[in-house]
Amino acid sequence: MVDDEVAVVIERELALLTPEVRGSADRLEELLDPDFEEIGKSGRLWKRAELIAALVADTDPEKRTVDLSDMSGQTVGPGFVLLTYVTQVEGHRTRRSSLWRQSMKGWRVLHHQGTPIP
Repeated sequence: MVDDEVAVVIERELALLTPEVRGSADRLEELLDPDFEEIGKSGRLWKRAELIAALVADTDPEKRTVDLSDMSGQTVGPGFVLLTYVTQVEGHRTRRSSLWRQSMKGWRVLHHQGTPIP
């Protein structure tokens, strides 16, 4: 059974995968923690501002079509939830993890990592 905190975080993570949210700087700023960092599947370290700019600038909706599987989440400490899942985009599978932190503005993703699955 998924607890309420994990359910809220899963809902927010799924929103981040939609073209509507990925194309909106305002929505991304709402969901990404000010201290957000991502280690992309390429190994590149992304900071919040540069990731938001890159996502908003990407106007190819086909690249944004994401198939998702194996989503699970757990509370890892007070105010922290860890999600793990697998995405498939254009035939490439990636194992992903997101660490979410609860703040005065609600649940926001603090760290995300994508690792290609050979």
